[in-house]
Amino acid sequence: MLNGCRQQGFTLVEVLIAFLVMAIGLLGLAGLQVTGLRNDQSAFSRSQAVLLAYDILDGLRANRPAARDGFYNLALDAGAPEGDTPADRDLNRWITELERRLPAGDGAVNVAAGDRVTIIVQWDDSRGAEDAQQFVVETQL
Repeated sequence: MLNGCRQQGFTLVEVLIAFLVMAIGLLGLAGLQVTGLRNDQSAFSRSQAVLLAYDILDGLRANRPAARDGFYNLALDAGAPEGDTPADRDLNRWITELERRLPAGDGAVNVAAGDRVTIIVQWDDSRGAEDAQQFVVETQL
């Protein structure tokens, strides 16, 4: 009988420890879920940046004479051009899409001698890896 009295509270302690272990496991799963969502958003932004970089590259290749003459050159933070040339319309649409699809999205285009093209897409990835991310494409026209 004395032996039974000593073990009456032991089952309750086992249940509390089991709940504690389960709670720690669930917190770990929640942390993994948050990290996964953050990485998913970062990957989505990067894929949008790639699509948009190749989108303006297609515009450059469709209008090679204007690209060679520098009408597509655009610096970061320059904003969308206001003109009515095909190059201005392409750049305006591209900058608008960058701002719409990417957080703090911006872009730059440079066509140098020898038809060397550099396209930079920049966005804020503070929810992901770092504050600012850039995707750079260097190619020929």
